[in-house]
Amino acid sequence: MSRTPSIIGIILAAGTGSRMGRTKQLLPFRGQTILECVIDNAQASALDQIIVVLGFQADTLAQMIAGKNVTVVVNPLYESGQSSSLKTGLQAVTREADAVLFLLGDQPLVTPETINRILAEFERSPHSPVVLPLFAGKRGNPALFSRETFARIELLSGDYGARSLFTEYAGHILEVAVNDHSIHIDIDTEVDYRRLLESAESEKSDLQFKKEFFRVPPI
Repeated sequence: MSRTPSIIGIILAAGTGSRMGRTKQLLPFRGQTILECVIDNAQASALDQIIVVLGFQADTLAQMIAGKNVTVVVNPLYESGQSSSLKTGLQAVTREADAVLFLLGDQPLVTPETINRILAEFERSPHSPVVLPLFAGKRGNPALFSRETFARIELLSGDYGARSLFTEYAGHILEVAVNDHSIHIDIDTEVDYRRLLESAESEKSDLQFKKEFFRVPPI
């Protein structure tokens, strides 16, 4: 009998929020902060461990999530771009891990069910190097990368995340259809945040928010 793959969640929360003008991870949402919502959703899923990568205002954020059962790592090079956070997160991953799921620290609407759908598909196809969720024919986040890709991620640079690997593994990417608009939604500006707050007022406003919001590419 084959064993269940060990998959680690890495939440990327090191950014400065330059477009927002303030630390978006600290913004209130649903009775807590955006980052806490992301952590809670990840912890409610089947992920084996949660690693949170901090950078900008790391001390403040680390204090805020001190009660969470997560591993906190700090990226001293966070200003150099998202690839440095990917690598910082990977450095905390154990040798037993078969894959990592990179989650964005400003996507509080991604549900545990969506995360579990991605994990389940990787379990069925454990040789897939990259697994991406798909909604309405478009890719989104979070994105799963198997151990096969770790050495390549370590060579990344700049603020383009792991998107450059999509070309390298183009013929081997597993796309997973999910019924979740939120894989395309993150919070970059004050307008985005206001829409997010409005979406929490009722199911109707939440649905409208998801339909009207722009789509973000995978990391």
